[in-house]
Amino acid sequence: MVFVYAVLGLLILLLAGDALVKGAVNLSLRVGIPALIVSLTIVAFGTSAPELLISTQAALLGVPGIALGNVIGSNTANVLMVLGIPALITVLHTSAHDTRKSYLQMLGASVLFLLLALRQTFDWVSGLVLLVALAYMLWNQIREALAHRRAGQACEEEEPEGADPDMSWWKIAFFLVLGLIGLPIGADLLVDSSTEIARMFSVSDEVIGLTLVAVGTSLPELATTVMAAIRKQADVALGNVIGSNMFNLLAIIGVASLIAPMPFHLPDLAFDLGVMLAASLLLIPFVFLKKDLTKLWGVILSLLYVGYIVSVLV
Repeated sequence: MVFVYAVLGLLILLLAGDALVKGAVNLSLRVGIPALIVSLTIVAFGTSAPELLISTQAALLGVPGIALGNVIGSNTANVLMVLGIPALITVLHTSAHDTRKSYLQMLGASVLFLLLALRQTFDWVSGLVLLVALAYMLWNQIREALAHRRAGQACEEEEPEGADPDMSWWKIAFFLVLGLIGLPIGADLLVDSSTEIARMFSVSDEVIGLTLVAVGTSLPELATTVMAAIRKQADVALGNVIGSNMFNLLAIIGVASLIAPMPFHLPDLAFDLGVMLAASLLLIPFVFLKKDLTKLWGVILSLLYVGYIVSVLV
């Protein structure tokens, strides 16, 4: 039954997170917040709500290994699995998009995270540092986007994810309530069952966070990228992964650290932190050398991820 509870918790989390995004986006647009701001802030926070709830719940329950493993494992999965599997289906034309600045910001966030990890605890001090870095990066993105729009460089502004101009007020309220109630329930189920699975198989909380929880919370990004690849619309996949990884490090651990301290033993996570950074560095050819993600790269990235999961479990 513990596996059933884990799957049930994950499903509730994903559905509740999607509902929260829809409700929050349409409420924001209704009260006059510009679509650009909604895309860069509310959508980003909303789509990371499952990971955020898991990390905060794990921190409160005294299992920081699941919280940290979730973020570290998700960032590794985003590069190796979320980009690797769709590339097996079709070439991802990442060369068509300039992601150099956001990539460097992601690397900066990774280095900052690694430096803070040397303290062997993520507490309120770490949380404030991470959230200040997040605020600066968001402010910088918003300022640049507004400048581009004023200069006439953005003729069309895409609607934020989940936007529905015809959504009624009662539907907005329904989605918000569904998301706000479902997220903590799903997080509680998943964290409790994951902890029990770790005990059953005599593995650490970190291993469960790096594998089961991390893969589960990366499934929405994988499904979105796979569908985009099938429709030949996966050109922005690289930018999405970069943004998601940066947000995971700064926002999720930043908020969770303020709610409850997360002490850990650095040697237990040193290998996984190294793999996360190495996976990030693998993106250099696609960001700076304008290489496309071909099927060969899809095979390489997917095999690397399988090898990593095996190394964690054995």
